[in-house]
Amino acid sequence: MTTREVEHEITIAAPAPAVYRLLAEVTNWPRIFPPTIHVDRVEHDGSQERIRIWATANGEAKNWTSRRALDPEALRITFRQEVTAPPVAAMGGTWIIEPLGANESRVRLLHDYRAVDDDPHDLLWIDRAVDKNSRSELAALKKNVEFAHAAEEVTFSFEDTVHVDGSAKDVYAFINEAHLWSERLPHVATVRLEEDTVGLQTLEMDTRAKDGSVHTTKSYRVTFPHQRIAYKQVTLPALMTLHTGHWTFTDTDQGVAATSQHTVTLNTDNIESILGCGATVADAREYVHTALSTNSLATLTHAKAFAENRR
Repeated sequence: MTTREVEHEITIAAPAPAVYRLLAEVTNWPRIFPPTIHVDRVEHDGSQERIRIWATANGEAKNWTSRRALDPEALRITFRQEVTAPPVAAMGGTWIIEPLGANESRVRLLHDYRAVDDDPHDLLWIDRAVDKNSRSELAALKKNVEFAHAAEEVTFSFEDTVHVDGSAKDVYAFINEAHLWSERLPHVATVRLEEDTVGLQTLEMDTRAKDGSVHTTKSYRVTFPHQRIAYKQVTLPALMTLHTGHWTFTDTDQGVAATSQHTVTLNTDNIESILGCGATVADAREYVHTALSTNSLATLTHAKAFAENRR
């Protein structure tokens, strides 16, 4: 069997321990790495953990499970895909963070992998995917770490909750069945939903704003029946550089708490061109929060009516 070994590296203007901490916290990866849609920590026991990752490779959404060994002393993280997605037969590697000074570090990303049936065409596909994703991940890591301070002011999270006198299964069904949203939600004009892999959806839709304009968005969604749906928006409005979130459905004594959570990073370069001369980060934050909450609450209100009618 042909095992390919490759290495990518980048220099980052940040202390090595800070870079290590960022890589160790996998739940933040959708915010850092463009290809990453969602990450779940399945098991965690000190220095060993199992994580499940949903990400895009060459424009296709895939998911896999990896084992990681964390070594904060040596600033190394070793990973090995436990359940791979064809055409990958085996995939593993190591993150190595090396101090270059008090405020600079070198990050080396090592990969080793094999293709199913040693297929040379598939190996070439994996070569391209690993090279593209590694470059993307390292560039995003560099950008994220170096601008972490600046981003604190412009990254924020919020959520909206609606209480439903019904079942979590029915509320989940409404959010999951997004292909019916153009019939069920007034603000949705058209919808295209694909689910080639069970539990992994590509959702494109045209939504109407209050002023009548129509905006096209594309998101990848990961579904966990009947508890939550996590998503990452990949076509972004001009005021955002990041938008991730999740819908959660929690049973309560009164029925179900249905919650929509959003995490957003503002695109400060576009604030004045969108909101007018003199508009501030606070103005942009309020504008984006209001727009997203309005749509989320409209969707949750319709989901509530749907679930309560099914009781």
